[in-house]
Amino acid sequence: MRESELPAFDVVVVGSANVDVSARVLHLPSPGETVLATSLVRSPGGKGANQAVAAARAGGALVAFIGAVGADAEGEWLSARLAADGVDTAMLARSGDPTGQALISVAANGENVIVVAPGANATLALTPAQKEMVARARVVVTQLEIPVEAVASASAARACGAEFLLNAAPARPLPVELLADVDALIVNEHEAREISGLPDLDAAASYLVAHVPVAIITRGAAGVTLAMTPRAASLADGGVAMPGPAREEACESTVPPYLVDDVVDTTGAGDTFCGVLAAARAQGLSWEDAVREASVAAALAVTAAGAQDAIPSRQRVLHALQTER
Repeated sequence: MRESELPAFDVVVVGSANVDVSARVLHLPSPGETVLATSLVRSPGGKGANQAVAAARAGGALVAFIGAVGADAEGEWLSARLAADGVDTAMLARSGDPTGQALISVAANGENVIVVAPGANATLALTPAQKEMVARARVVVTQLEIPVEAVASASAARACGAEFLLNAAPARPLPVELLADVDALIVNEHEAREISGLPDLDAAASYLVAHVPVAIITRGAAGVTLAMTPRAASLADGGVAMPGPAREEACESTVPPYLVDDVVDTTGAGDTFCGVLAAARAQGLSWEDAVREASVAAALAVTAAGAQDAIPSRQRVLHALQTER
């Protein structure tokens, strides 16, 4: 297939794909402490793959995934799982390095600690065909479990009219020239503080929105902080946000949380949020409406174990939105 014949996708996710090995424990171990697991489960994961599945399950969007897995059984398994959710994997590269793995400990209260062995993810470098797919997308999403050079290649899609969302996880220093290409930066509380260097979340939000048009800080049960430049805030019809001149006058609001009764596993909450947000933006929702829908989906995701396995269906999200409390 020639590059000019590539289909145009609503959402293209450029990111990591891992095999998650999750151990359920009564409590997370302290340094030097050994704890016994009550169960051990192998499941598909990786921030990029999780977000692609979340975007696909959100419904209404054509979704493609660009990443790298090993030429091994684990890579074939991850590819098949993505395809089963309707995610296009034509641009999923095979590497000589093994498929990435994530070692996850999940406590009884749902909190977790994660160690990632990147493997093939660290080899991802976008080819001309992959760059063409990115350039033809409506919304492009990346994270930081892949080389920053691959993230920068994906950000070039903005020049072609795509909306570029960066989930800055795991947190790391970001080049100023990369931030200049970001439409929306999505982080949790820890990442907001890490990137900004500021302990106060309000100050961190102000810092972030001084560098990008839209800054989104997910805060778990405290809801979501949505900070936008005046120009981004004015695009209520879901248009592409462009940098505004008056960064010091940024608009900031809090989208309230969707409350659930039982928290089982928070592993996939952030990725569910990002994927559903991308799908909602691709379908023209305003930032506030997209964040609200993504928040509900993320809340539902913590009521089940695993990352991809816990991502809710479109029907569950719609039902929750209609009965939101």
